[in-house]
Amino acid sequence: MPAVRVVLDDGGTLGVMDTRDAIQEARQRGLDLVEIAPNAQPPVAKIIDYGKFLYEQKKKAHDAKKKQVTVQVKEIKFRPGTDDHDYEYRRENARRWLGEGDKVRAAIAFRGREMSHRELGAKILKRLTEELSEVADIEVAAKMEGYQMFTILAPKKGKTPTKHTSVAPNKEVADEPTKGEKKAEKKAERKAAPKPAADEPATPAKDDGEIF
Repeated sequence: MPAVRVVLDDGGTLGVMDTRDAIQEARQRGLDLVEIAPNAQPPVAKIIDYGKFLYEQKKKAHDAKKKQVTVQVKEIKFRPGTDDHDYEYRRENARRWLGEGDKVRAAIAFRGREMSHRELGAKILKRLTEELSEVADIEVAAKMEGYQMFTILAPKKGKTPTKHTSVAPNKEVADEPTKGEKKAEKKAERKAAPKPAADEPATPAKDDGEIF
């Protein structure tokens, strides 16, 4: 290319220059001339530290990847005759996954003659979507695929994952005196106790909780 528009790393510009002059200018600055807009007229080249440029691009890509949220699709399986206990266990797993931001695929597997009772599977999926409606939206409505009927639930929009913490109730300690109160009570008892007769040596009161 005979000429390029030269820009600097700080946002400045050197205007349109002969390509050889632009390369020489970059070398004099101890930097590199890198083409950044080849389709422009004339093409745009930037005088930069190419090694630093590659490092920053790699760092930006890494940071962007860290910020990406990976959504998994987890699956729970039922049978037309799944009992309430197994159903509730799988439903609560689905609730937890949805709360963590994942999608849930709920499937009913049919075997042999069970295919003639597909309404049982539809009933289970309907019950599940209704009981999870507060945390999930239906992304794929219930439908048949081979010998399976399935639906896909996604976390409800605007619903952020929450962590449940339990707080132990405060214990009542008002009727149990503290160590300081015990000391004060003992001192008061000693003061209130009658003094021993003159001919009898006084026996000091024992106070296990007081150090002299």
